[in-house]
Amino acid sequence: MKKILYWVVGIVGIMQLIRPDFNNPKVDPSVALQSDPKVMNILKTSCYDCHSSETKYPWYYNVAPVSWVMANNISEGRKALDFSNWEKIDPSVKLERLKRGKQLVNDALMPKGEYLMMHKNALLNPKEKKILDDFFETELQKISVH
Repeated sequence: MKKILYWVVGIVGIMQLIRPDFNNPKVDPSVALQSDPKVMNILKTSCYDCHSSETKYPWYYNVAPVSWVMANNISEGRKALDFSNWEKIDPSVKLERLKRGKQLVNDALMPKGEYLMMHKNALLNPKEKKILDDFFETELQKISVH
């Protein structure tokens, strides 16, 4: 039994040495999303940790394997929609991402449940969902006009 415990502690210790990169890329304000303060507040509270280069890392990001899951979620979130590079996103890609974002928010699939477990303040209430829905719709219309 003692031997198994030593092995488990050793493996967990070694896991801590495998660290993902948790550096936020520098944000260029000229390409980052600029929007109404109400929209920005909601996005920064509920979306920016995974969908921007302004991730706020909690204490548990230092603990593997949680850090690995977080790094993957952040990487995938930035690939899907990165508000820090808003103006660089191709309009056709942005159009699809906005449609998908609108659907995910309205279906309560974003923010993700695993994120909400540790970030209760990120849960969107109906008023916030409406504000984001209006934001998505406005952005969709801007793209459709061009």
